Amino acid sequence: MKRVLSTLLLLASLGSSALAQSPITLNVALDKPTGNISPHMWGVFFEDINLGADGGIYAELVKNRSFEFDQPWMGWKKLENGPEGSYLLLNDGKRKGNKRYLRIHSAANLKLGLQNEGFRGMGVKAGAAYEFSVQYQSAAKGMKIHVELLDQQNKVIGTAELPLESVGSWSEAAVKFPANQTTDKAKLNVWFTGTGTLDVDMLSLFPVDTWKGRPKGLRKDMVQMLADMKPGFIRFPGGCIVEGRDLANRFQWKKTVGPITERELIINRWNTEFSHRLTPDYFQTFGLGFYEYFLLAEDIGASPVPILNCGMACQFNTGEVVPLDELDTYVQDALDLIEFANGTTATKWGKLRADMGHPEPFHLSMLGVGNENWGPQYIERLTVFKKALNEKHPEIKIIASSGTDPEGDRFDFLDDKLRAMNIDIIDEHYYRPPSWFLSSANRYDNYPRNGVKIFAGEYASHTTRPNGPGKSTWEAALSEAAFMTAWNEMAT
Repeated sequence: MKRVLSTLLLLASLGSSALAQSPITLNVALDKPTGNISPHMWGVFFEDINLGADGGIYAELVKNRSFEFDQPWMGWKKLENGPEGSYLLLNDGKRKGNKRYLRIHSAANLKLGLQNEGFRGMGVKAGAAYEFSVQYQSAAKGMKIHVELLDQQNKVIGTAELPLESVGSWSEAAVKFPANQTTDKAKLNVWFTGTGTLDVDMLSLFPVDTWKGRPKGLRKDMVQMLADMKPGFIRFPGGCIVEGRDLANRFQWKKTVGPITERELIINRWNTEFSHRLTPDYFQTFGLGFYEYFLLAEDIGASPVPILNCGMACQFNTGEVVPLDELDTYVQDALDLIEFANGTTATKWGKLRADMGHPEPFHLSMLGVGNENWGPQYIERLTVFKKALNEKHPEIKIIASSGTDPEGDRFDFLDDKLRAMNIDIIDEHYYRPPSWFLSSANRYDNYPRNGVKIFAGEYASHTTRPNGPGKSTWEAALSEAAFMTAWNEMAT
């Protein structure tokens, strides 16, 4: 059956002359496409911003589960103080990645406890099952952990008891229990009973019903929304998060793979980025690391598009660059990532991928070098990356940055240089007011049809930019849609 969508558009915003015109009727024949659009034309961009990963799609409900925040007690409070030495934070330099842990000492069968506030509260559902787990060692005989979920009125809405075996080395214990009430502001009490000394770390609470039932995995509802969009690709992990405020704070993929307990937490660069809304409790635990990103892409049928640091920190922050004679480490990270994604299990990084549960390759075909970097210092570093990648992995398409703006001297410089380098794909970003999007619908009419491809990595229409904080409105959404028609028109 022919489907026709008729829409009346009242163009009141175009001025008084438009009001005198008759309404415009658009007839759209949805069953008669006039061109073929690649299934990889549209995708999604994921960055850990606004609690997108920790506190978002990563289903962990406990904030600062391993006491590794700059303020190790952030997110926690002691329920009973006890005598001096009842709670002791230890920093063990021999432990990889996760050095801190908590020692509980109960000399006289005290009831000691902690409370965790979660990420602005914990969202739990009535009837849903949750799993509490803990890493522990040196448990004295008879020691137990009691866990409680509380609502906003401090009413217990779920509880469980976890007896601990007497062990001398780090072990894990877990218990599942249901919540009997729905709330988005729950908190977790963890009580320790018995006499003796107990070391604990990685105090964790996850819903049992995660995406694809993977223990301690991603939120099922949020991933399903991504899957329902049927994206052709997923760009990760950023964004500005790739660059970091300085190079020490850059995203380093190798620190996000391997055992969860050994992944080294860092501050999220959005923690202090906006002075009008500081988020001092915003860190990256990397429970959602590069392995999980690749797995997510595979799950939802999207091509992975990872972006790596090119040896430059965010140029709006410190603007640090690594000296060219020290760039080898960054280039090797790119080569090793390709091995992690595509290498056989006989290789070092391919074996790690297999050990983590995925012996088959992830079929990586594109790799971004840098994000919103600009200037001759970027071209110098990109040239080194391109030479190494082309020599060792000519099958990988390189995505290069065109800076922060879609026009101006920076853009023109990069566009000329990147085309002269015969780079595979240029990443253009657009953060502009609606008027720019509407006037730029024909932007690509005169772009070359051969050679360098264009990747629209980030875009947003904001009614108050560039002179103030951006806001999303119908005007902004419609201007983006108008601009997107240009992308579809050029999809061939």
